[in-house]
Amino acid sequence: MQRDYSFEQRRALAAGAGFSPQSWALLAELGITALLVPETFGGLGASVQDGLHALQTLAPALPLEPVVASSLLATHLLSGCSETAAARAWLPRMAEGRAIATPAHFEAEHGFATEQPQTQARHDGDGWLLHGAKSLVLQAQFADVLLVSATAGDGQMAWLAVEPGSDRPGQGAALYGAMRDVWLAALCAEAVGILQATLDATVTYLNTRQQFGQPIGRFQVLQHRAVRMWMELEQARSMALLAADVCTKGDAVHRTRLLAAAKARVGQACSYVSQQAVQLHGGMGMTDEMQVSHWFKRLTVIELWLHDSDSQLQRYANSLRAA
Repeated sequence: MQRDYSFEQRRALAAGAGFSPQSWALLAELGITALLVPETFGGLGASVQDGLHALQTLAPALPLEPVVASSLLATHLLSGCSETAAARAWLPRMAEGRAIATPAHFEAEHGFATEQPQTQARHDGDGWLLHGAKSLVLQAQFADVLLVSATAGDGQMAWLAVEPGSDRPGQGAALYGAMRDVWLAALCAEAVGILQATLDATVTYLNTRQQFGQPIGRFQVLQHRAVRMWMELEQARSMALLAADVCTKGDAVHRTRLLAAAKARVGQACSYVSQQAVQLHGGMGMTDEMQVSHWFKRLTVIELWLHDSDSQLQRYANSLRAA
C-alpha cells in the first residue's frame, strides 16, 4: 500500500474521482475485502479483531476506499443475518471485491442518536416500500447496495438491502447494536494507526527542523510536548485493544460502558495529538501539502463521529448510575 498509495496519489484521488478501482482491487487481492466474510460465502472467516488490526495498519494511508463501510461494517451486518437472501446475494461478491455495501442508518433529525429510525418500511405486494431520508452514509456514491434501517409496521427495526431487497424485521435493533459496537472499536483502531503516524512524522520534523543552529527537538519544552503526545498515544492504544476485545462479546450493558470509556479516551488523544502536531509543525502544519494536516482532519472527525468524548463520558456515567 505504501508503494501503490502514496500521499500525492491520494490527494489527486480526493480532488477527482474520490475512489480508485485499482486500489480496491489491490485490497481485495490482499484479502481485506474477504477478511470478515464467513467461509461459507467464500471469505476468510476471520474475527472482528483481525479486521480491526488490519484497519489500524491501513489507517495512516487514509484510504478513500470503503474499507470501514463495506469490508467491516456492512460485512459484519450481513454476516449477522447470514440466512437471508441479501447475505447470500452480496457476501460472495463483497468477498471478491466485486461489490460494495454500506449501512444507511443515521437521520438528520437525530444524527448519531438515531436509535429508532423515522424511516418507515411497509409491505407492498411481494416487496417493501421505504419512506424516509438518511444522512451521513459512508461512501454511498460508490455503493452497489445500501443496507437501510427502518421501522416496520410492528414497530420493530428492520434492515433492508436496496437492492435487491430483503428484510430482517424484529431483529434490526440487535443488528444495529452489534454494528455500532464494532464501529466504535473500528474508530479506536483507526485512530491509533493515525496517531502513531502523526507522532512519528512530528518527531522526525523536530529532529530535522533547524533553529538557532540546532534541531528544535533539543528544546526541552518541545520534548515535553512530544512525550505527552506519546503518552496519549499509548493510552489510546490500550483502550483500542480493550475496545477490540469486548466489542463482540460479553454482557451488552458492560460492553456499552467499556466502549464508551474507550471512545472517550481515544477521542481525547485524537484532539491533543493532532493539535500538537499542527503546532509543532508551525503554520505549515495546516497546509494541504503536508500529510499531517490530513491526519489532523481525520482525527478530528474520529473524535466527533458516533458522539464526541464528552458525550461518551456521559454515556459511561449514565451506565454506572444505572448499574
